[in-house]
Parts: sequence; structure tokens; C-alpha cells
Amino acid sequence: MNCNIVKREELAKIRKELKESGKKVVFTNGCFDILHAGHVDYLVKAKSLGDILVVGINSDSSMKHIKDNKRPIITEEERSFIVSNLKPVDFVTIFNEDTPYKLISEIVPDFLIKGSDWDIENIVGRDIVEANGGEVKTIDFVTDQSTSKIIKKIIKLYTS
Repeated sequence: MNCNIVKREELAKIRKELKESGKKVVFTNGCFDILHAGHVDYLVKAKSLGDILVVGINSDSSMKHIKDNKRPIITEEERSFIVSNLKPVDFVTIFNEDTPYKLISEIVPDFLIKGSDWDIENIVGRDIVEANGGEVKTIDFVTDQSTSKIIKKIIKLYTS
């Protein structure tokens, strides 16, 4: 396992050290099931907002609950390995809950980022970040790509 894939308890300690050294922490989360250009573009833009990018990845059980029983396609170990090796990503952690609310409350990032398909008022953890002087932002997607669209395309290719 990579040294930048960390358990939540360790991440909380790392966050404290980063805060003490004046580093701005950016947090985002997602499933990152089948990685595509939209994911990478999004992570590059998120990282540009601060010094350290932390990515929370939904566990396999969390994904089954929020998506469906056929997901994930790629295991949490593989997804976290792939995302942790992307240039803009500093730390990855896996969370089991449906939302990263508890994780956000544990690390209290300076910036909380989601895609522009989210209304800022509906972003989980916004209350925590803003109450601690942080900012919540959305990032526009540059590609019309999603894991669900990729899966549908594969199914169409192999069933027609």
C-alpha cells in the first residue's frame, strides 16, 4: 500500500500538523470507480486551490449502498491505489459511511470541493467548513464523462 493512503486516525494527526505549519488543505470525495479524464481534470483543479489535496474514497460497502449492488466495478483497494498515484493527490483515505460528513468533521479542511452538479447549499460538510473559516466551492466539469456513462457504453458495445 502507498504511504499516502492513510487511515482516518492518521489523517487527523497529519491534518493537525499541516494546520500548524500553515498549509491549506483541500478536501474532496467520491467513488472514483472507473477513472476517466473528468476525474483527473477535477482533481487537478481542486489541488490548485490549496497546498495539500486530500481525497476521501467511498468504501465498497458504501458504494453498494449509494449506487447499487453491482458497484463498485473496481475494489476500494485498487481505486485508492490509482487515485493516490495521481500527481495532484497528496493523501487518500477510505470512508464507510454514505457521506463524508464525519470524515470532514475530523479533518476540517480549509476548502471543501465538489463538482458543479452539486448546489453549494447541499454539499455535505459545508456547515463544518464554513463554521471554521473555510470555503466551499464547486468545480465545473470539462468533459461530459461519468463512470455510469462508460458502463452503459461498454454494455451497449457488448450486447449489440
